[in-house]
Amino acid sequence: MYAGRERPARKALSVALFDENSTIVPAPRRRVRRGTLAGIWALTVALVALLALTFLPSSFVIQQPGPVFNTLGTVTGADGDEVPLISVDGADTYPTAGTLDLLTVQVLGNRERTPTWFELAMAWFDSSRAVLPLDDVFPQGQSTDERNQESAVMMVDSQKEATAAALTELGYDVKAMVRVYSLTEDSAARGLLQPDDIVRAADGIPVADTAELRDIINSADGAPIELTIDRDGQPLTETVTPRQSIVDGESVWLVGISTLHDYDFPIDVTIQLDDVGGPSAGQMFALGIMDTLTPGELNGGENIAGTGTIDASGAIGAIGGIRQKMHGALGAGADFFLAPESNCDEVVGYIPSGLRVFSVADLDDSLAVLAAIRDSADLDSLPTCR
Repeated sequence: MYAGRERPARKALSVALFDENSTIVPAPRRRVRRGTLAGIWALTVALVALLALTFLPSSFVIQQPGPVFNTLGTVTGADGDEVPLISVDGADTYPTAGTLDLLTVQVLGNRERTPTWFELAMAWFDSSRAVLPLDDVFPQGQSTDERNQESAVMMVDSQKEATAAALTELGYDVKAMVRVYSLTEDSAARGLLQPDDIVRAADGIPVADTAELRDIINSADGAPIELTIDRDGQPLTETVTPRQSIVDGESVWLVGISTLHDYDFPIDVTIQLDDVGGPSAGQMFALGIMDTLTPGELNGGENIAGTGTIDASGAIGAIGGIRQKMHGALGAGADFFLAPESNCDEVVGYIPSGLRVFSVADLDDSLAVLAAIRDSADLDSLPTCR
């Protein structure tokens, strides 16, 4: 009886839902606002553009902090064993502590493969990285292999200059000399001079650097030059007739050789650092050599980093990538940083928090900073980049 009363209700419901004479009106569709539609299209275009930029080549490279090496520590040698970065034979050496770090930079990209625009955009927002024009890092007409070879030569030269500066500061007698590095294809000295020959004199006048040799050659005004050389320890004399050439718009006389500034050292100093090029480690090499050769701790056992070229007189010169190197120093745990005075315009306003930077113009300035740190003296009185 209870169930019989439900049947009419179901029938009425069926008729109400499926009445042929009824009209079903769909709900009105909501129109997309013009602003919303424009935003969707803008986002779509941006995503397509970003995807395209991910694969498009650029004309820039990225410079970022590279490996950090403690000149008082060890490195992995060619045979895989740990060896001292600086070793000395022929003099007493002393224990060291703390660090005297040299900094490097890495370049992402080259002429064969440049970073994508997406990679460049990411680098723009990273204070430890820099975006540089490709031509500034890889000059036109120079291959990557040629650049690496040039960089390796500068590293060897910086090690010699650093050794000369350190030993001279310590009172050793260091004699400068001119060593032949290579000969040009059309060299006037081809068949007469060889790589590694040491040029002792020109027309009987002793020469200690390339500038002196160049002056003597040009003063002869094309006349044959008698060169006194040392080849494998044997003295020889060769006569070379210079050839006239135009260099930087000026007429000069050349014998067609490239030279290295070399030295006769009273002790053997070996710096072992593979796969690193350029001249910017000179200052830290010199300080590392001095700390190795002197009692006590030159740095007071503190963690100190720095950069800068150096010559035999101890003058410290500007380098590239100093902002990236400051970040590298901080990341390696350094508390203090020695910056070339000539780089101060790139330092001010870019010093990472937690790193104290001092300005140095020569080796004496660097030693003064180390002495103040070692003796807990007033660091505020030391020169900084302002």
